[in-house]
Amino acid sequence: MTALITGASSGIGRDIARYLALKGYNLILVARREDRLNELKNELGSVEVRVIKSDLSIAENCFKLYEDTKSDGVDFLVNNAGFGVYGKFNEVPIEEELRLIDTNIKALHILTKLYLKDMIAKNSGYILNVSSASGFLAGPTFSSYYASKNYVVRLTEAIHEELRRDKINVKISALCPGPVNTEFNKVANVNFAVGGLSSEYVAKYAIEKTLDGKMIITPGILMKLAKFGEHFVGENLLTRISYNMQMKRKG
Repeated sequence: MTALITGASSGIGRDIARYLALKGYNLILVARREDRLNELKNELGSVEVRVIKSDLSIAENCFKLYEDTKSDGVDFLVNNAGFGVYGKFNEVPIEEELRLIDTNIKALHILTKLYLKDMIAKNSGYILNVSSASGFLAGPTFSSYYASKNYVVRLTEAIHEELRRDKINVKISALCPGPVNTEFNKVANVNFAVGGLSSEYVAKYAIEKTLDGKMIITPGILMKLAKFGEHFVGENLLTRISYNMQMKRKG
């Protein structure tokens, strides 16, 4: 069995790699920081590990990644690469937003499309798209990131239903955690208002639920309650609450 993980150099992606190695998967680790990937490779000596340095914000690199790995017979794809940009929409540099869209949306879309076709052909496989609890909301002062994660959730839900209707034995899931203790805060220049879950816990939970075929994965009781409560709150109030949450995050 072979798993390909993007954004594997840190955080959830790194811990997903560790957990899949424990389950006996050979790994293809993809990220921009090759030194971090090689450190992880050296740690995971019990399985075969292939390291690929790639910037997936460039669409051509996504297609190249697929061409370079399609013969490996990827059984489990984890689309984890992504980042956030904090700030009011009219103030954030558009170059940063476009790179975010290219990474969080375009790369995930391309890789899901390409590897899914192969999985459908052999009628087996798993895809885990890493989204966020922000994928259920609008995010004033974090608008592009929230919007990108909404895209991930809705795309995953649609594909999940298509596969179910066609009785295809391929599972696709969206991971939607709340705060997780990773490097994300530093990159996005924010601080979470509430304590985060450990990335080790989130990684294990996400993999097990993906293998079970669960469509939307929300680790932690707090996020489960929050998602349930959204059904009873109007969109305007949800957006105002989201704004207040983002203002508390600001470092």
